[in-house]
Amino acid sequence: MNTPTNNQTHHHVDGNTPGETTEGGLGETAAAPRFTPFSRLLHWAMAAAVIAMLFIGVAMVTSPAHYAELRSLHQPLGTLILALVVLRFVNRLLHRPPPHPPSMGPWERIAASGSEYLMYALMFAQPLVGWGMVSAAGTPVDLWGPLHLPALLPADQDLYAVLRETHTLLAYLLFALFTAHMCAVLFHTLVRRDRLLSRMGFGRAPRSEE
Repeated sequence: MNTPTNNQTHHHVDGNTPGETTEGGLGETAAAPRFTPFSRLLHWAMAAAVIAMLFIGVAMVTSPAHYAELRSLHQPLGTLILALVVLRFVNRLLHRPPPHPPSMGPWERIAASGSEYLMYALMFAQPLVGWGMVSAAGTPVDLWGPLHLPALLPADQDLYAVLRETHTLLAYLLFALFTAHMCAVLFHTLVRRDRLLSRMGFGRAPRSEE
């Protein structure tokens, strides 16, 4: 239990936002610790981008008549995800995350951390593989108007075929991991009610039970 001083917010040196203490004297609980505001912003921006990318990828396969339009969205969005995941990983190294809820056991915490880094790896690898695939096809990665990325690999149809299969496989893996992540969050939110999601929430932080 934290003892508030002058009713001000306490800031941790590791970059976390522990939340405001309540007004009043001793005996009142502090807000549950959360990720920094920038970390939360990156998290939800990437979540929205990845969900949009997955839907666009499915539409590209199932709606060939709209392939060109969807491709014009797919490529710049993939580039944005690549930039965001690099930024988020650097931010993750600079700022320690808040502690896991006490309801999570040791193995569950290991699984949560491992899946987090695996998701980072997939979100980094998938755009790179897509970039290499487009380059191997002999076409540029178009961004906006005349702006495009330079070729990552030389044009090679055999290499293109391999990278296309890899791109598809990574998309399935990312979808499976993303789904598992959402199911775990829903389980903690609706069943355990341990305020796991509040670590990434905005608005007023819930009070810690410690």
